[in-house]
Amino acid sequence: MKVRTTRLPGVLVVEPDVYGDERGYFLETYQAEKYRAHGIEATFVQDNHSFSRRGALRGLHVQYRRPQGKLIRVVEGAVFDVVADIRPGSPSAGRWFGLRIDGSTHHQIYVPPGYAHGFCVLSETVHFEYKCTDYYDSGGELTVAWDDPVLGIDWPIDRPTLSEKDRRGLSLAEASAFLEAPPPP
Repeated sequence: MKVRTTRLPGVLVVEPDVYGDERGYFLETYQAEKYRAHGIEATFVQDNHSFSRRGALRGLHVQYRRPQGKLIRVVEGAVFDVVADIRPGSPSAGRWFGLRIDGSTHHQIYVPPGYAHGFCVLSETVHFEYKCTDYYDSGGELTVAWDDPVLGIDWPIDRPTLSEKDRRGLSLAEASAFLEAPPPP
């Protein structure tokens, strides 16, 4: 397997070894010792699977009470995946990284705790899976506006299909102020 760094500290692109022949293919989607050897020392406690249709945009989400690291991958279909550094005081705060990932290359992205994450669907449908380092806390989630002008994410779609929660996302400035002094649990 190959692991590439990105312009965001700790955000990694994993290119697993894929073994294929006329029958199909095989790959390890996670093996603790191999991932640890490449700097992903996380302990995963929850796996999630989402199904979405073309044009859907999910995010940008971050857990602030129970920060989650995520190891994401596409099982079938294609997405443009985005990780944004919204951590107050971070040297890379306000920067983002985006990559098209799909079910045929099997690339994964490791998102450390504290980063906002989202994706938009490029194929007709997508099956998207991710491992998490902590349990989901619906009351401890923050949504950053997908189209925040300060972040300036270059999404490959113009009018995405959004959930109500994603329509109401905070600006980067609002999210940063909130994260500097979140309300008590």
